[in-house]
Amino acid sequence: MLGALFFAAALTPTLVPRSYLTQGALAGACFAIGYLAGNLWRWLWHYLELPEPSARLRSIANALIAAGCLIVVIICLWRAAEWQNSIRSVMEIAPVETAHPLKVSAVALVTFIVFLALARLFIVISRFLAVRTMRFIPRKVANVIGVVIAGLLFWSIANNFLIRTAFNALDSSFREFDALFEPERPQPTDPGRTGSAASLVKWKELGRMGRRFIASGPRAAEISAVTEQAAQEPVRVYVGLGGADTAQARARLALDELKRQHGFDRAILVVITPTGTGWIDPSAMDAVEYLHHGNVASVAVQYSYLNSPLSLLFQPEYGAEAARALFSEIYGYWTTLPKDRRPRLYLHGLSLGALNSEQSAELFETIGDPIAGALWSGAPFASRIWRSVTANRNQGSPAWLPEFRDGRFVRFMNQNGATVPPDTPWGPMRVVYLQYASDAITFFAYRDAYQAPAWMTSPRGPDVSPELRWYPIVTMLQLALDMAVATNTPMGFGHVYAPEHYVDAWVAVTDVHDWPAEALARLRSHLATRARQAATGSAGEDAYADRGG
Repeated sequence: MLGALFFAAALTPTLVPRSYLTQGALAGACFAIGYLAGNLWRWLWHYLELPEPSARLRSIANALIAAGCLIVVIICLWRAAEWQNSIRSVMEIAPVETAHPLKVSAVALVTFIVFLALARLFIVISRFLAVRTMRFIPRKVANVIGVVIAGLLFWSIANNFLIRTAFNALDSSFREFDALFEPERPQPTDPGRTGSAASLVKWKELGRMGRRFIASGPRAAEISAVTEQAAQEPVRVYVGLGGADTAQARARLALDELKRQHGFDRAILVVITPTGTGWIDPSAMDAVEYLHHGNVASVAVQYSYLNSPLSLLFQPEYGAEAARALFSEIYGYWTTLPKDRRPRLYLHGLSLGALNSEQSAELFETIGDPIAGALWSGAPFASRIWRSVTANRNQGSPAWLPEFRDGRFVRFMNQNGATVPPDTPWGPMRVVYLQYASDAITFFAYRDAYQAPAWMTSPRGPDVSPELRWYPIVTMLQLALDMAVATNTPMGFGHVYAPEHYVDAWVAVTDVHDWPAEALARLRSHLATRARQAATGSAGEDAYADRGG
């Protein structure tokens, strides 16, 4: 019964649309967990020697329960397409005609069998160990020891062998992918650009993500064509993992290259922490470079080859050292410059980059000479500052778009902008979190297993299905799956942040005043069209295969 209820609950919608394969795997895993819970409950009932109904009554009850469970499962499979379309509707995706219930059931059955086989193997091993120890200790103590040792054995194999082996294999795979050269991105010939013959950073040592970041930015002529004003060539500095052996050495190399390109002479300086793979969202940096007519310098250092979900789940501390080293080098030099002739210093990061960017600067170290602010998009649920501000939000403001005190220090924005009026005065430092209510990487929490999250209460985010409901354990597993596929959504939903929303965020963070409303609307349209053409055109896979890192 519990297995069937968990299976049915797994078919209900959460934040991201699912394919029949992911839906089937999730439903099968949930069935297995419910089945396990039911068996544990039955075992506990017998162990406590509680009274049981007669065999005839049990048979009748089992038949009624089986029929009821079958009806519930059939109804939920029948409604699965409707539930998936409730997500697709708010994300403006074409509806599906069917959720493929037979395929979902087949995948779920295979998944359940795998889990069941593992559980049976665990029982066999624990009983084997218990029998061997009964010669020396009482039976019940031996049973407990057998279960504990078997659990430690399974955990050790899973953690130290399977996960580590998979982690190393993925790391090697991503490293090889990062080393690939793209023929459409030749080495820059301008001596003022990173990776050129005059650069301190070699083109081949930038890595695939670094070469993409350097080559993909808008040139001065492109910016001028849109802004109809004179523009400068934006300065972009990137140091890949091949640039130096340690995070500290890569940070120093980035500082030296930034000074070589006169990055500290620009009006805006952005210290970027990339995602796990080293990817930097072009939507974010293009927006700020257009807004400031190219008078922008940005600098980043790669710290990993793995993508963000893997790093976040298994090595959340990944990148903190590199982000800290880069900020220390840049900030240390920046503070030596005259205050009236140095750029305004900002932090930026997406996804795992946002989490590590948060950790790169401590408030007590910068309070005497504060930076200008930060733009963090898609901050993961583990982000310390994000969690604190969200938990202490103003009463009545939603968890998916909080208001924090008087809005002088930190504001939240989504597809529809911020809830704080734009003329609300800022303090000396401006921090903006850009987030979508449908982003599971931001809103996942382990406590979702036993407690309904605050972002589910009404009113809900504009991109969250009205059919979404909370179920113990199942909802947490659904959101964990949503995290893995959060970058498969259309741009402007899930974990795929749209350039037009970055425009509004950078306007707030960098205090842009010289753009009239119609010019901003034209810029949003231009960047949105440019990004969507890249995502759907011949270069789409190269440009957006790693979006979200």
